[in-house]
Amino acid sequence: MRGKGLFLGLAAATVWLAALPATASAEHPRLPALPIPSDPRAVHLRPFTGQAVVASPVTAPAAPTNPFMAPNGTSNLHDDAYQTDTYAQAGPAGRRLTVRTRLQGGLCGSVTFDSRGRLVTVCLAPGRAPRLMLLDPGNLGTIAGVNLPGTVGTSSTDVTGGGYFYLDNKDRVVVPTKTGGIQVVAIRGDTFITERTYDLTPVIGTSGIVSALPDWSGLLWFVTRSGVVGTVDLATGAVRSQTLHGEQIANSIAVDESGGVFVVSDHALYRFDAGPGGAPHATWRAPYDRGTRQKPGQLSQGSGTTPTLIGPASGPGGGYVAITDNADPKMHVLVMARGKAGPAGVCAEPVFPAGQGADENSLIAVDGDLIAENNYGYVLGSDALRKGVAGERQPDTTPGLVRVHVDYARRKCSIAWSNTTERIPSVVSKAALGNGMLYTYTHPSAAELAYRSGEHSLGAPDAWYLTALDVRTGQRAWSRLAGAGPLFNNHYAPVSIGPDGAVYVGCLGGLVRLADS
Repeated sequence: MRGKGLFLGLAAATVWLAALPATASAEHPRLPALPIPSDPRAVHLRPFTGQAVVASPVTAPAAPTNPFMAPNGTSNLHDDAYQTDTYAQAGPAGRRLTVRTRLQGGLCGSVTFDSRGRLVTVCLAPGRAPRLMLLDPGNLGTIAGVNLPGTVGTSSTDVTGGGYFYLDNKDRVVVPTKTGGIQVVAIRGDTFITERTYDLTPVIGTSGIVSALPDWSGLLWFVTRSGVVGTVDLATGAVRSQTLHGEQIANSIAVDESGGVFVVSDHALYRFDAGPGGAPHATWRAPYDRGTRQKPGQLSQGSGTTPTLIGPASGPGGGYVAITDNADPKMHVLVMARGKAGPAGVCAEPVFPAGQGADENSLIAVDGDLIAENNYGYVLGSDALRKGVAGERQPDTTPGLVRVHVDYARRKCSIAWSNTTERIPSVVSKAALGNGMLYTYTHPSAAELAYRSGEHSLGAPDAWYLTALDVRTGQRAWSRLAGAGPLFNNHYAPVSIGPDGAVYVGCLGGLVRLADS
């Protein structure tokens, strides 16, 4: 996920999904996918609330494109090498929104887009091999699919072996595997061709690979759950590493044009640079307040954010980097300089209610400001999928989003706006500068559901919505029902905006697409 990402194997999911084929949609090119079944009680809900928006673009400097990755907005879960979670284009305006779903029998979380605008995703189902998929962006039908090595486990906190991957500048998928390797898979026409696999097990043993990204020279960096930070020379296959002893890594990494590689463990934020022979060298380490507990909604005790980079490396302080800590009673958004000279602090802004703040997803960078969401209280119910399509309602989470304004010259932070109503259990929300909107995936409480004609006597369905907010004010513009029932729970998967302006959200049943009609 999540940032955070991601999802993964769920024992409860195995029970309900065991009867589904490995790929529930017939795998024939261009055939539309089978839909995800929704709780029939959802017909009593109002499918859309609010009003369509007129585009109000936000002008902001773009993050530079890593020359070894696909163009920004298409390359990885967090959109670019800076991990800004911000798109240059517009998302849906809210005009007669249509919903299309793909029943996969597993969660298709991290979504990228190849040079022809087609979806590239890895779908994960407990007890099965991760499946790399090439999908039609309109009808979500299968174009190509191939199993990756290994098997997805049953831990709901395991983000290794396919949760994070990236698309490179040659339309190749670079993906960690469940068997301790990194696989390079080319997209040629309508097929996948495996070009090479790099075996990291002599260095990492059985530790799962969380994420891998190239630096600006093309050297591939990777991190593992057990705290290994390493590099792979893609030409020679040489692997070099060091271990952060006593620390774990549960998030992806960020890279910048100066050669900096930014890693957050459950104890500290690091800047790494390549040393002699490409060996990883820790340039500096910045400890943060990791708190005293793993809060509900978190995958580890520590920061839940992938590092977010702000400003060019040629700017003051070598540019800036931001994460959240895990402090109590209030957690903080932390901003510091990221240059080689060291992590000079800019500001630390407390956010969310005391004792009820947890952010397990990456910060969104918008014109130097940072947007954080509250995931406190998200726990996947053990019986969430045992009761079929209706399932049971997920526990309510503590609502909240906040935009932190950063005054870099005065080294001060302040709250630009705070939204205390939207409940965002676990999604990686995204900003679209093309129309000035922020897109998130919300789960209202039973009392907050909007019915067509008053409350319905059959009880409240477990409903999930794509919700659009004004990025300047935090106010809701509209909300569209995606579906109801446990199969529509995104479980740490992100919002992804395609080149066509459609929004895609992975969920326990597969994948959801929402677009203007």
